[in-house]
Amino acid sequence: MKEFFQHAPTANACHVYGMLKKASKRRHLSFHTPGHKRPNWDITELSFSDCLADPQGVILQAQRDVEGIVKSKASEFLTDGSTSGVYTLLYLLKSKGVEKVAVSPFSHISVFRGLALLGLQPVMIEGQTPFSQPTETQIATALAKADALFLTSPNYYGKTADLSSARRLVDKQNKYFVVDQAHGAHLHHKPWQYAGNYADGWVDGAHKSLPCMTQGALVSVAREDWVDGLRAIAPLFRTTSPSYPILASIEYAYKYPRNTALEGLAATFIRENPHRLLPAEDWTKICAYFGSQCESVQKALEKKGIYAEFCDGAFLTFYLSPATKIGEFNRLKKMLSWAFSLYPVKEGEMEGAIAAPATITPISGKTEWILIENAVGRVASSSFGIFPPCLPLATDGRRIDEQIVARMQGAAHTFGVERGRIQVYEEGEKR
Repeated sequence: MKEFFQHAPTANACHVYGMLKKASKRRHLSFHTPGHKRPNWDITELSFSDCLADPQGVILQAQRDVEGIVKSKASEFLTDGSTSGVYTLLYLLKSKGVEKVAVSPFSHISVFRGLALLGLQPVMIEGQTPFSQPTETQIATALAKADALFLTSPNYYGKTADLSSARRLVDKQNKYFVVDQAHGAHLHHKPWQYAGNYADGWVDGAHKSLPCMTQGALVSVAREDWVDGLRAIAPLFRTTSPSYPILASIEYAYKYPRNTALEGLAATFIRENPHRLLPAEDWTKICAYFGSQCESVQKALEKKGIYAEFCDGAFLTFYLSPATKIGEFNRLKKMLSWAFSLYPVKEGEMEGAIAAPATITPISGKTEWILIENAVGRVASSSFGIFPPCLPLATDGRRIDEQIVARMQGAAHTFGVERGRIQVYEEGEKR
C-alpha cells in the first residue's frame, strides 16, 4: 500500500489512508470477511473503520473534503467504477420525470445500457464523429426533442465539450444537464473545463486520470434539490462490500497535487506534432496517428515496454496523469518520435481520417448477423465497438462505413460482436 500512496504529504492528509495505516500496526485476528484473512489493509466494516453505507467517521470526513475540492453540493464515493455513477445520474433524471435523453452516439456503452435498463429513450445528437464534440446547433436540435442532456466530456480522444454553451441551452429550454466525465477527474484543477461548474450532476472515473485504484470513481451533484436523491439512489448501484483500499485511493487522488510541469510538456509535444498527434484540449490524452500501421506500432512499442491505453486501428492513445513522472513522459516522447520516423504517413492523412461524420439511416424491421468484413454499407441494429474504452463505433440506425470496419478489425478487444459477426438490419426493411 505504501508503494501506491507514494506522495507522503498527500497520504498524510487522507483520513481513510490514515485509519488503514494505523489499523495495519495493531494486533488483529480476522474472523470476519474477506476470506483471505490478511486484514492489514483490505478489511470490512469494523468498529473503527466506518461504513460507506452510513458514513459517520473517516469516510464521511473524506467525502466532505472531496466535496470541497470539486465544489459539489454532495458527492458519493464509488468502488464500482464510473458505470455505477452513470446509472445513478440516469435514475436521478428519471426521478425528475425525464423520459427522453439527448446523448452523443459515441457515449460510453454504460450510458446506453443504463437508458435501456431504466426504460429511458435516447435522442441521438447527430453530426458527430468519435473525435469531436457536438456543436451548439447539434445539441439544440436534439435537446428540443428530449427532456435532458447527457454529454461525455472529455471524450476518449481528449476533446472537451463547450459546457458553458450547453448550460445556456439547457437553461433556455428549462431542462436538465448531466455529464459523463469519466475521463476528466483531473480537470477539477481547471474550472472552465470541469463539469461541476456547469452540470446538474456528473460522474468522475477517478481511476482513469488520477492516481486512484481501478474502479475508484465519484458521482456528484451541483443542485441542493438533488442531494437527497443522490444519497438515496447511489446505493442502488453500489456494492455493499466496498474495497477500503479503493476508498482510500479516491480521497488520495483528489488531494494529489497538480502536475503543471507535465501539463506544459504534454501540451508542447502535441503542438509540435500537428500531423501525427490529435489536437486535444485535455493534456492527459496523447493520440498518435499511425493509420493502417497502428497494430504494428503497438507491438513494436510493447516490445520496448511501452503500453498504450488503446489501439483503435488508426490511433494509438496514451493516457497520462498527474502521477506520471517527467522521465517516463520523456521516454514516451522519444519512442513516439522514433515510431513517427519509422512509420511515416501521408500529409493530411490524419485530418482526412477524422473528418467525416457518420449518418443515421431510418431503417427498422428484421435483423441478421453478418461478418464484420461484409458490413460496409449496412445499417447497425445494435451497438458495437472497441474495448477499451468501450466506445460504440456504431449504434442502432447508423450506417457502417469502411473506417468503422477497419477500426473493428484492428482492435484487440471488441463488444457487441459474436464469433466475428455483428447485428444489422436486413436490406430493404424501411420505417
